[in-house]
Amino acid sequence: MTTTPDLCDAHADSVRVAAPVFRAYGGRDFFGGRIATVRCFEDNSKVRVVLATAGEGRVLVVDGGGSLRCALLGDQLAALALANGWSGLVINGCVRDVQALASIDLGVQALGAHPRKTGKRGLGDVDVAVEFAGLQFRPGDWLHADANGVLISDRALVAG
Repeated sequence: MTTTPDLCDAHADSVRVAAPVFRAYGGRDFFGGRIATVRCFEDNSKVRVVLATAGEGRVLVVDGGGSLRCALLGDQLAALALANGWSGLVINGCVRDVQALASIDLGVQALGAHPRKTGKRGLGDVDVAVEFAGLQFRPGDWLHADANGVLISDRALVAG
């Protein structure tokens, strides 16, 4: 099985590594794909809209502004993501329903867990470059992640 340390060793000059601020919550240990993005703050309306579209193996990167006051993803949105072919999510914010997330075959990395859901005001931006964890995440770049960390590259580093 490929891991992010393997990818760092094999592609040292072409990967960018996120600061180690994320915890793994999903049922898929290693995940990767092209990046799609949502920028939102304490409102996951746009996350739901994007996850309702065909994921085609992509990874949704959600910049929730680092808020630790509510969860941007729970078991229902994770199930929607899986049903629509998303590989995983990296969230600069929190998740909830952590026991259920662990049983869903989806990669999920987030800052922490929080039991409160977000407001639903329809706010946020889709497919914009976002910055957190010391990196810029651009739509169309590639992301690979596991419990060791999160990497970004300009191309796919593993087949599939």
